[in-house]
Amino acid sequence: MKLLEELFANGVLSEQKLDELQKEVEKSGKTEEEVILENNIVSEDSLFALKSKFLKIPLSKTKPEDVPLNVLDLIPEEASLNYKMAALAKDENSIDVGMVYPEDIAAQNALRFLAGQQNFNYKVFLITISDLNEFLKQRKSIKIETKKALEELAKERGGSLDVLGAPIEQKNVITGEAPIIKMVLVILRYAIEAKASDIHIEPGRDKLLVRFRVFGILHSSLFLPLKVHPSIVARIKIISSLKIDENRIPQDGRFSAKINNQDIDFRVSTFPTLYGEKVEIRVLDSSQGKKSFEELGLFGRNLELVKEAIKKPYGLILFVGPTGSGKTTTQYAILRVLNQEGVNIVTLEDPIEYAIAGVNQSQVKPEIGYNFASGLRQILRQDPNVIMVGEVRDEETAGLVINAALTGHVVLSTLHTNSAAGAVPRLMDMGVKPFLIPSTLKLVISQRLIRTLCQKCKIKIRPAEKAKNYLQEKIKTMPAYAKNGIKSGEALYVYGAKGCEDCNFTGYAGRVGLFEILSMTENIADLILEKPGEGSILKAVRKQGMLTMEQEGVLKILAGQTTVEEVMRATEERE
Repeated sequence: MKLLEELFANGVLSEQKLDELQKEVEKSGKTEEEVILENNIVSEDSLFALKSKFLKIPLSKTKPEDVPLNVLDLIPEEASLNYKMAALAKDENSIDVGMVYPEDIAAQNALRFLAGQQNFNYKVFLITISDLNEFLKQRKSIKIETKKALEELAKERGGSLDVLGAPIEQKNVITGEAPIIKMVLVILRYAIEAKASDIHIEPGRDKLLVRFRVFGILHSSLFLPLKVHPSIVARIKIISSLKIDENRIPQDGRFSAKINNQDIDFRVSTFPTLYGEKVEIRVLDSSQGKKSFEELGLFGRNLELVKEAIKKPYGLILFVGPTGSGKTTTQYAILRVLNQEGVNIVTLEDPIEYAIAGVNQSQVKPEIGYNFASGLRQILRQDPNVIMVGEVRDEETAGLVINAALTGHVVLSTLHTNSAAGAVPRLMDMGVKPFLIPSTLKLVISQRLIRTLCQKCKIKIRPAEKAKNYLQEKIKTMPAYAKNGIKSGEALYVYGAKGCEDCNFTGYAGRVGLFEILSMTENIADLILEKPGEGSILKAVRKQGMLTMEQEGVLKILAGQTTVEEVMRATEERE
């Protein structure tokens, strides 16, 4: 394209000036855009608005600070620099790509190659040179801050970062140095700003990798020299009150820090690996422990079942699902409802996630013999009304939990199974007599977490053929009460992720639970006495109207809360 000629045609340039600038482009090797801007012919916004109109490619107004680091990383840094392009947003399997020179054949080929290599579709937008520079600056910001801290550290040590062979006393001194403190704070601050739930600090053969988990998805965010690993780990251990000279066994701790004027709690876990200690830091957002049932994603029949179960004066409520599926948050929501003046609530946790006023919370310490079983015996002497036990891990704890529920206590606990129907056979495997289960077990809540669509920018679309077949299959097997009013066939619509400033152009904002709830009934009680398998129990509870997790996910899809892809991702292991 010829921007200079277009400006001449619009009367912006004289013929003499056109000839002068064209010669400058040829001699300097600069682009037309660069020459026009350097000579202050028109503003950058006006120039690229003209280019957008000429090329018939939309001009992006995306603010660099609103693009998450994980989105920017979709286009390799080298490609961004060489071909002047950047990822702006991700929508399912499609990426919005901003290009300064979309007419450039080499840039087009590079983008086509990346799309084929990483298996994604893309939409091209025009971006200004200034915006590209800001995107690159945004992408490098965490890297710049940590690099600066590394340079300061090397300078203070006379140009060396080598502390791997340093004695423990020397490492203690190193962890107190300002650059290391700054580096740890930078990592924590960027995790908070990215709304990460977890920070992973992982030593490898050659580098130290820092990854953030954002809305359940893990993203690589930063590479650091491996030589600073001992200092960073030691600094985290110091603020977490862990043993700095112990790196042979895992350790757990926690600390608080004021970041961006917010008091944030962090839970720390260290783990010895081949190349050194891995550190996992859980960001504990206190607002997560204060969610209502509706905010958690409970609705309809499932919500009624939970409310009915917690009104009963005794009984066992079990929560099942993998780590990170939101079980503790749901338990805390129930505790908040039960936390009344005349109720004594005692918990045994490993670890304590959030502090709840009015609840007596205790953390187990297996290393000194204070485990769930021994703690539960003591709890029963504390005259509790409600007991929460972190997990039923063994036969002894299972027996004590059942006994507590039988003797007039409301008991909440978790169990390691994949589904609600699998909880009953699991209890029997742990030595619980079948005839005790119906009289104690009131509810089993199985859950997963899915990302929710941004309500400000979601778009109504017709589902693709695969998604449509998935939805129709799940709708067909739903209980009658659940599929009332659901339109299927050609009239079926869902919502997709688009991206806007409010959601950092990801299309998603927050997470919500997917639930599958088994409620004890007379028919299920009779069936349990026959020592059934998981399949038999699932068939019986579905016959009585239980929504499977996939079916509940379909209702959330049709309600515009999430996407088909999210539900399929969260429930794929259950197919």
